[in-house]
Amino acid sequence: MNRPRVLLVDDDASIRRFVALALEELEVDLVEVPGVAPAREALAAGRFDLIITDLMMPGETGLDLLQHLADHPAQRGAARVAVFSAGLTAAMQSRLDTFDVWRQLSKPISLTALEDCVREAVVARSAAPADAKSACAAGDESLSDDERAAIDRHFGGEQALFIAFRASCRAQFAADLQAGDAAVASGDAAALRRLAHSLKSVLATLGHPGPGATARTLEDAAAAADWASATPLWQRLRAHLTSGG
Repeated sequence: MNRPRVLLVDDDASIRRFVALALEELEVDLVEVPGVAPAREALAAGRFDLIITDLMMPGETGLDLLQHLADHPAQRGAARVAVFSAGLTAAMQSRLDTFDVWRQLSKPISLTALEDCVREAVVARSAAPADAKSACAAGDESLSDDERAAIDRHFGGEQALFIAFRASCRAQFAADLQAGDAAVASGDAAALRRLAHSLKSVLATLGHPGPGATARTLEDAAAAADWASATPLWQRLRAHLTSGG
């Protein structure tokens, strides 16, 4: 019997890594794509049981994908659709109501909420216990109170899964630093805003409320092209990423 297939559409590599880690114990095949164009290609190539898409992406957005699914019902088939959102306005909610959206998932999402969504949508039987993760030697990790709270809130209490996600994020920070420096040097406010938006969710998921708030303020400053505020905010955030987050 074929395993259920899940299509994840998100330009944020950290979110894709988090979802992959969260679902690795479930009996599903996860296909990850960074945008709407490759999502259309994946939909044309095969059927899915669940489609999870971000709403805010550069270029074509999640709304464009929802419109594509509405225009091509054969590609959607019987798939349920869930959307990621960091906060829905009344106007956005009204637009979503015009599409057949099954579930709305808040960013940052908890491990439990994500697993429950996938199980309800596509998994007929309970996932096997995460023995492999539980066996990870994570007891010697020094965790802050905020990180322990994040483990309970976003990772269902699974410390090993949190540590694996944190390691993947730290590996990505080197690229984030280069991207942020380049955006500031070239005056690319749009690129800096996208980076701050991504880091805002990542840092909140990792249990770093102070740097997460800095990323949120940086996102607003970059959106307004307020370089007098954005530049020192980036330097503050940069210092946190350089320290390993």
